[in-house]
Amino acid sequence: MHVVANVAVSADGKLSSRRREQVVISGPADFARVDSLRASCDAVLVGVGTVLADDPHLAVEDPALRAERTECGDPTHPARVVVDTHARTPAESRILDDAAATYVLVGESASKNRCAALREAGANVIAVGENRVDIEAGVAALENEGIDRLMVEGGGEILFSAFEAGLVDELSTFVGSLVIGGRDAPTLADGAGFVEDFPELRLEDVERMDGGVACHYAVE
Repeated sequence: MHVVANVAVSADGKLSSRRREQVVISGPADFARVDSLRASCDAVLVGVGTVLADDPHLAVEDPALRAERTECGDPTHPARVVVDTHARTPAESRILDDAAATYVLVGESASKNRCAALREAGANVIAVGENRVDIEAGVAALENEGIDRLMVEGGGEILFSAFEAGLVDELSTFVGSLVIGGRDAPTLADGAGFVEDFPELRLEDVERMDGGVACHYAVE
């Protein structure tokens, strides 16, 4: 599977404030770039924290891009994937509507009642890992479902886990012209952090937009 990570960060590398609420970092040009990237993928993955904070839809917005997908025989929108160890995704979340298939990766210890509620809401629930979702096993399970190109949109814990497991092939980052600050504010790659064997990137493209820059890297 080919995995593309995408994220928007402030000039000091923060995804949002210490309140972990949505902060608008980019603008229309970057939104269009992200929409195009989504349209090129089979599925889009986020963590449950993103679902709880933002209630994203993760659909393709541009009608022309949707038309291109259907002309190629693909579903109108990519599938949605939530990494949700304890099955906390609300059943009324937009990500569970019928616009596209939705997979929820949970831990083996997740509440059976919560998992049943998610299935009732239309989700495909896949248990991978015990007390924490095993992201590598989760990606393998998605590949078995026919997903060949996966976009990872965060948050920071998920992005770190994907890099730690060596799953990421590309990283697209929009760097906005604002400073958020705060030691408790989430960063591009949260989690335990690397102390050696840091993932190395190769910068392949830089584009100015929305008062910031979009950087595209290949993961070495």
